[in-house]
Amino acid sequence: MELKKIARNEGVSEGFLRRGIAAGRIVAMGDCAVGAGLRTKTNANLGCSEGFSSLKTEMEKAEIAVKYGADALMDLSVVDVGLRARLRRFGIPVGTVPVYDTFAKKNPDADDFFNAVERHCKDVDFVTVHCGITKNTSRMARKRLIGVVSRGGALTALWMAKTGNENPFYAEFDYLLEMLKDNGVALSLGDALRPGALADADDAAQEAELRINGALVKRARKAGVAVFVEGPGHMPLHKIAPHVRHMKKVCGNAPYYVLGPLVTDLGAGHDHITAAIGGAIAGAAGADFLCYVTPSEHLSFPDKEDVREGVIAARIAAHAADVAKGIPGARKQDDELSKARAMLDWKTQFALSFDTETCVRYRRSRPPACGNVCSMCGEYCAVKAFNEARKEAGK
Repeated sequence: MELKKIARNEGVSEGFLRRGIAAGRIVAMGDCAVGAGLRTKTNANLGCSEGFSSLKTEMEKAEIAVKYGADALMDLSVVDVGLRARLRRFGIPVGTVPVYDTFAKKNPDADDFFNAVERHCKDVDFVTVHCGITKNTSRMARKRLIGVVSRGGALTALWMAKTGNENPFYAEFDYLLEMLKDNGVALSLGDALRPGALADADDAAQEAELRINGALVKRARKAGVAVFVEGPGHMPLHKIAPHVRHMKKVCGNAPYYVLGPLVTDLGAGHDHITAAIGGAIAGAAGADFLCYVTPSEHLSFPDKEDVREGVIAARIAAHAADVAKGIPGARKQDDELSKARAMLDWKTQFALSFDTETCVRYRRSRPPACGNVCSMCGEYCAVKAFNEARKEAGK
């Protein structure tokens, strides 16, 4: 943990970081930190699935994600091919969901849950563990329009239904904490009961899990384990900010890591947009970490272009949130780009944009007929006209 480097990158003091970490408001992982008063971070999910992708392809996707500014990577492979260890080469935090490995074995027992965590701890900075889905909260989800949409949560619910046993991660939470502390791995409390439809947002099941996670945050902090909490999911736009504030209160201002939230159920094929809208609102309200959503969400396994689009959308949302929160230096790049735009300095505009390559492609594909303007307005360019008006007024 390089506090000096983190502080420099964030534009805050080392003392600010230390106080935030001590209070549990900030979690540091390597040279990256998430939490209150810091830049909103973004995560890109990767992973090999049965019949799709390969280690080579997922590493290529990781390169794309890092190129476009992802702050963290998660290996969500359901087939363990060693991706998580190889992701370390990128020098940013790596996380996993160990319970996927648990269910690679037929009829796993409680020990298999913890054995998977132990294996993953050797290669990662944080693990997502679904501790808040219990026999009781799982029953509550049966009343939903769409029950449990978290893969790890649904598999755990099925295991509890088949065995009649309580979720091992909840029943033996102290053992989990001991394992994480020994390995220096942060705990991301998974939202197994995140809503998968607007109709299920802020329902009794989600609230019950949130309350459980709030209690588990206190236990993790007492045990000396860095902890943050995951959140929704699908949620109507007007509910997002109140929900984030409520979560922060219930969970003692722990960093909040959200998937979206997606503000409509109708965005299939474009859910990177529905997620970016919700992510910007959540971030502005206090969420600290945005998990990207790709255009292929709900439809198929994401390809390289989906990863690129997802990362860019998440970064736009995170940056918009940082401007709203007044994060140190957040507005600087916007102002620099606007100065370049005012001078019709295309090269600088492209360099400062989130997606330089797309800017260049559009400019080259539809160039202006004349002058240093764009093909939208041509000689009727508003910026060019007003610059000339300023010159005339100054004569």
